[in-house]
Amino acid sequence: RQHTAREGRAWVSPAPLPVRVPSRPGERGRGTLFVLGGCGGGGRALGTAEVLDLQAQSWTTLPPLPTPRAGAAVLALGKQILVVGGVDAAQSPLASVEVYHVDEGKWEKKAALAQPSMGISAVQRDGAVYALGGMGVDTSPQALVRVYEPAKDHWQPLPSMPTPCYGASAFLQGNKIFILGRCCWGKPSIPCVSTLFYLSSRPPPASTSPLCIGGRQGKLPVTAFEAFDLETRSWTRYPSVPSRRAFAACSCTEADVVLSSTGNQSCPLDSVEGFSLSQKKWEPLPPMPTGRCSCSSCPAPSLLFIIGGVAQGPSGAVEALCLRDVP
Repeated sequence: RQHTAREGRAWVSPAPLPVRVPSRPGERGRGTLFVLGGCGGGGRALGTAEVLDLQAQSWTTLPPLPTPRAGAAVLALGKQILVVGGVDAAQSPLASVEVYHVDEGKWEKKAALAQPSMGISAVQRDGAVYALGGMGVDTSPQALVRVYEPAKDHWQPLPSMPTPCYGASAFLQGNKIFILGRCCWGKPSIPCVSTLFYLSSRPPPASTSPLCIGGRQGKLPVTAFEAFDLETRSWTRYPSVPSRRAFAACSCTEADVVLSSTGNQSCPLDSVEGFSLSQKKWEPLPPMPTGRCSCSSCPAPSLLFIIGGVAQGPSGAVEALCLRDVP
């Protein structure tokens, strides 16, 4: 169902979530969207795992996560789904790492992080997983950057980020990891974020650009837009995000970065902004049909999915931004 269009883009509404949750992460593979963990209306971490068949528009329940968690980072590694950090039912940061084997339908524990952390941003390249930032038990944002090698089941440190932050969004283009910060200093509300991912038999585009969706205006948002070069292991700063917003969701497309946010002060915003890597500037994009914060984003071919989040309460909304011209 098409909602609005401008400059060749529009929002559509796929099947809603079977359970309303403030926010849930995802990834991609074989035309299916996985939704793992998150937190319910009472703020308690969930262990639920569900998958959406995009063609059939139907949800299936999977074996639950061994460790219920919200605010985790999730990545697809072939036919495995890696879940990193987050917070437990007591809202304490986790160091645990778990992997779901898609073909076998079972979970397995992996090497833990050196420090418990929630709100980690993660990307993968050539089988290696890069985890950036997060928030520790002292509620301070972290500048940590670490890499995980699945074959060795081992984490090792890399040069720290210029701007410590948690709940940021990271995406890969070529040999660079782009990161858009969300929150910096101050004790935050625990973002109810879980992991999403879309699995497809088609490989991802060779060249992509960052996108960022969802959030709310906050007192301590991070507007920094930075990139880490994996070859030189050095950091570069880009033009900052125009709007001050927190708990926004970000992702990556072939053309630009999209950032949407939720309302004034404590109210969710529906505004969306995009950054063109070629023109090196920000511009407005069509607003979200459902204004919300703490939502999760997941790119798929020609679509950017926005799942769950918080509006006036936990949201079950599933919406997608068309990244190509809509007739």
